Amino acid sequence: MKVPSPGESITEVEIATWLVEEGDYVEKDQAIAEVDSDKATLELPAEASGIITFKAEEGDAVEVGAVVCLIDTSAVKPKGDDPKAEVKAETSIAEAPKVTVVETKTYVSGSASPAAKKILGEKGIDASSISGTGKAGRVTKEDAVNAVPSMGTPTGGGRGTSRSKMSMLRRKVAERLVEVKNTTAMLTTFNEVDMSPIFALRKEYKETFKAKHGVGLGFMSFFTLAIVRALKMYPAVNSMIDGKEMLTYDFCDISIAVSGPKGLMVPVIRNAESLSFRGVESEVKRLALRARDGQITVDEMTGGTFTITNGGVFGSMLSTPIINPPQSGILGMHNIVERPMAVNGEVVILPIMYVALSYDHRIIDGKESVGFLVAVKEALENPIEILMNNDVKKALEL
Repeated sequence: MKVPSPGESITEVEIATWLVEEGDYVEKDQAIAEVDSDKATLELPAEASGIITFKAEEGDAVEVGAVVCLIDTSAVKPKGDDPKAEVKAETSIAEAPKVTVVETKTYVSGSASPAAKKILGEKGIDASSISGTGKAGRVTKEDAVNAVPSMGTPTGGGRGTSRSKMSMLRRKVAERLVEVKNTTAMLTTFNEVDMSPIFALRKEYKETFKAKHGVGLGFMSFFTLAIVRALKMYPAVNSMIDGKEMLTYDFCDISIAVSGPKGLMVPVIRNAESLSFRGVESEVKRLALRARDGQITVDEMTGGTFTITNGGVFGSMLSTPIINPPQSGILGMHNIVERPMAVNGEVVILPIMYVALSYDHRIIDGKESVGFLVAVKEALENPIEILMNNDVKKALEL
């Protein structure tokens, strides 16, 4: 089997996990491995039924089109629950050669390469105290170089460390985030939103909405529709730089950052400008479930024109979100906290959310960025008039 292309511009993937064992009998279309690209984690299905032999190990980076395993299609499916195929020995038990078991030392018994032992000796570190990253836990020269001797008086507490390889997806995310910081003129503007009107609407209609449409009436639909309106008012925020040109979109593909098993993923709600409250909530639920179950595809995470990220679900009060390239803007939502606010000269306790807009100052000016965020605030604080055209039941399709 060769590595299929998971999408345009992807030339290399990493074997994240083999879902079967060497010598297992696999069925056609059975998921046999998870592979990481720089955009997503995808399942690799078997192309045929038979006994599998690995040609790449977990953690190996392999090029698209490279052979990662062999499948013997002539093998007979084993009976019972044992996935291993039956293999007939060519020699009898009496003729079977005697096997001598040789104990392999690991880092537990202090196994280390000669170079590593020399370096550890100079540092005064016992090899048995180091967790090696080499084969069978062997302490390598690199492990010895990175080892730090214990300083101060031991207190009896644990001082263990662990080392694990970053997935290709995580490494690519790291590269992209650093690239954004280095290549864009990123700036963040902030504002606050009184969430009382949305709280009142959800309290009154959320049960009816869920019974009618099968999805909850959450905050994402209000924010998405408020952002769509603001993007139409300030099209520069719905733009990106392409060489020496500014590319502006007349549609709104809204990326939503969701937490998946392999880390942060950003699926896209296509043509959000044409969706209702029900449409947005249904799409958010569908994409979130696919991301959670590891079924999201590269195509579903590319092509967005603006991003929403909600750190509030984790308790974040305020943050400066990093732009999702090549986009030029990202809105950060945060937790909702009851705060004392001055209203008409009186102190009133209101549920307040801080919102943040990070933008690329190369093509978005301060006036546009602040105006955009104010437009979002206005829509969220007056949803019935601005987002629902003064007809709540029609807007919610009740």
